Amino acid sequence: MMNDDSPDAFRNVSRKPGMQIWTINNMQLVPVPAQGFGNFFEGDCYIVLHGSGQSADIHYWIGNSSSQDEQGAAAIYVTQLDEYLGGSPVQHREVQGSESPRFRSYFKNGLIYKKGGVASGFRHVDTNAYNVLRLLHVKGRKHVAATEVEVSWNSFNNGDIFLLDMGKAIVQWNGPQSNRREKLKAVLLAQDIRDRERGGRAQIGVVEGGNEEDSPELMKVMMAVLGQRTGQLKDAIPDDKPDQVQNASVRLYHGNLVVQEVATQPLTQDLLHSSDCYIVDQRGSSVMVWKGKQASKEERREALNRAVGYIKAKNYPSSTTVEVMTEGGESAMFKHLFKSWRDKGQTQGLGSTYSLGKIAKVDQVKFDVMELHARPELAAQQRMVDDASGDVKVWRIENLELAEVNPSTYGQFYGGDCYLVLYTYQRSNQQQYILYMWQGRHATKDEITACAYQAVNVDNKYNGAPVQVRVVMGKEPRHFLAIFKGKLIIFEGGTGRPGVVNPDPGARLFQVRGTDELNTKATEVLARASSLNTNDVFLLKTDKTCYLWYGKGCSGDERVMGRAMSDVLSRQDKQVVMEDQEPAEFWVALGGKAPYASDKRLQREEPPHSPRLFECSNQTGQFRMTEVDDFAQSDLDEEDVMLLDTWEEIFFWVGNLANQQETKEAWNSAQEYLRTHPAGRDPDTPIIFVKQGYEPPTFTGWFNAWDPHKWSGGNSYEEMKKKLSDAASISQITVDVNNANLNKSPGGMGGGSYRAPGGPRGSGMYLDPQLLINKSPSELPQGVDPSQREEYLSDADFENLLGTTRPDFQRLPKWRQNDLKKKAGLF
Repeated sequence: MMNDDSPDAFRNVSRKPGMQIWTINNMQLVPVPAQGFGNFFEGDCYIVLHGSGQSADIHYWIGNSSSQDEQGAAAIYVTQLDEYLGGSPVQHREVQGSESPRFRSYFKNGLIYKKGGVASGFRHVDTNAYNVLRLLHVKGRKHVAATEVEVSWNSFNNGDIFLLDMGKAIVQWNGPQSNRREKLKAVLLAQDIRDRERGGRAQIGVVEGGNEEDSPELMKVMMAVLGQRTGQLKDAIPDDKPDQVQNASVRLYHGNLVVQEVATQPLTQDLLHSSDCYIVDQRGSSVMVWKGKQASKEERREALNRAVGYIKAKNYPSSTTVEVMTEGGESAMFKHLFKSWRDKGQTQGLGSTYSLGKIAKVDQVKFDVMELHARPELAAQQRMVDDASGDVKVWRIENLELAEVNPSTYGQFYGGDCYLVLYTYQRSNQQQYILYMWQGRHATKDEITACAYQAVNVDNKYNGAPVQVRVVMGKEPRHFLAIFKGKLIIFEGGTGRPGVVNPDPGARLFQVRGTDELNTKATEVLARASSLNTNDVFLLKTDKTCYLWYGKGCSGDERVMGRAMSDVLSRQDKQVVMEDQEPAEFWVALGGKAPYASDKRLQREEPPHSPRLFECSNQTGQFRMTEVDDFAQSDLDEEDVMLLDTWEEIFFWVGNLANQQETKEAWNSAQEYLRTHPAGRDPDTPIIFVKQGYEPPTFTGWFNAWDPHKWSGGNSYEEMKKKLSDAASISQITVDVNNANLNKSPGGMGGGSYRAPGGPRGSGMYLDPQLLINKSPSELPQGVDPSQREEYLSDADFENLLGTTRPDFQRLPKWRQNDLKKKAGLF
């Protein structure tokens, strides 16, 4: 059995980023070759190491029919591997069928559960092994899992998708009640099996279960393997219960033998002491263990077992996810459960906490608009789509209709009104629009409703192109501040409607925040001494004079902006007042002297939380949100509504094919999401509505390598199916199947030579690259598709010219493929 010092098991652990997988065979670790990644035997346990250094994750995966011994061995290896890597990786326990979003994100095309295990004669995948005959039952829209089932019509049902895999050919059968998204995911899985396990050499055909008569050849193939079908297929099986994304109840526990409750939400970082280990329980949906740096070696080693024991003691399902992490190496998910989180070495005092009177200073970067376009990640972090030099138009809601606001008063917002602000800017020679809906704190319900209704009218006028942003008074996003060029003033109450006289409130006090034209606003606060703050500039307007009060903690830039703001607010003479040198009249106007926030830089930093993406769907008849870990642009699904939480704002991305009901429910669920968020989030966080194809850089910047052309020429299911179902490749499948004697046991699938997909039909020949390179379409050999020249190259020529293998090339975004083709002269 294993001894304590068994680093020899980890001799082949590479310190490089990427992924390594081992399976447990006779209590020993056996590496799994890369072609086998994503295949899991149900009778085995696996260890998956992803990433390196500080940001590594170790998962141990438990097959449904694996033995207790193997599960125990896996847990011990995980703890040892963690120690071997210095204790910084996050450890995760994964159970077949209930894997975490992070684990699934490593296998973007899906997981395959295989019958049997090591004990049943485990053989490594051989890329030339076509002697396969199996039926895969594919389930899932975002997270796909395929399970090997009995090769028989009895395994089929009307709602799911099945892949009949015969080695050289794979036939995909789509249940009549499956949807486009599921079909697309299954095609991607079939292609993944072809590329990863068959070295790119297998044909794929697709049958629509509702219209089998449209695919007579493929049906013949299926009948040849499965026999004639008798009777009706089974009904669709409903999908599993919805994932609970977040539960309102989070509890923190600690203790060795007796687990004691320490606190309930919202949790704060100071509850965690370095000398202890803690369990955070998200009402059974996930259990996380935090190991303090100074906790004893014994305690840290036991952490994983303790969590598993805790799940048993609480009678939680055995599939409950477990994460174990070390102080300093916390996962994003863990930090999201805390009200505020500061990482070591993070500066104090800069940031953007919003509560009035304590609005922390945002460290504004001066930007150049070209750079924001070139670097969307900067746009996203700064929350700025451009340098705010576009056109602004403002309407006020009056008698529930839109009334244009006089441009000379742009930037003045009254708490008794609602406004629509349309901002227009250019990006790559195209007009882009943002429509802000600003709702005053004292506006009537009717006005707020009218504001939303009028926004829809404006949106329709511009063909749905505007990005809509709900702005709550006092929580204006950074870009909103910038478009008013340092003249944004927010009046607590009243109205800006012409002809309405607002009652005279006597003295009025305004807090000015900002260091330049892009980030400054003045907010009316209660005209009392207690509203002052030593870090800011305040304007006190009385009927006689306008005081400019400079707190000791404010900078020269802030004073300049305060002075400019005072000119917008009042034509009276200004009197400068330095903190601690106030004249008596100043305090009289404020109703007397009183203590106020005078601690320099008392701001708490808003933590830089990592963004999280959720899919919102009512496909199962009830609304649910599912998290997508390690997300990419390809996870945005045309049929769905997605929610991107960047902490400072919430984006709603609406796909072109999303249904109305989902879109409507998504708005409500965004508010519900904020309300029930375990970290006690601000319910007025801006909610931004983005439509597919009109994404602003503040959204796209959170995605790595955003491709703006993806939607125009993306790989929709229809396009992929068309590619696969040219007559030649279907006849090839029939040839393969006829040559293979399927009555024998699965094996001996000979026959059918491999042909270039879509290559010169029936010839089985590749072309000399010289006939394809730098030729105009008219000079190409007859029958060659000019947009697919690379398909006519042999594998060796393909790699020589394009510098990458066929399967790797297929995984690149379209623009990158075209780049490589241009360089090789194949475009």
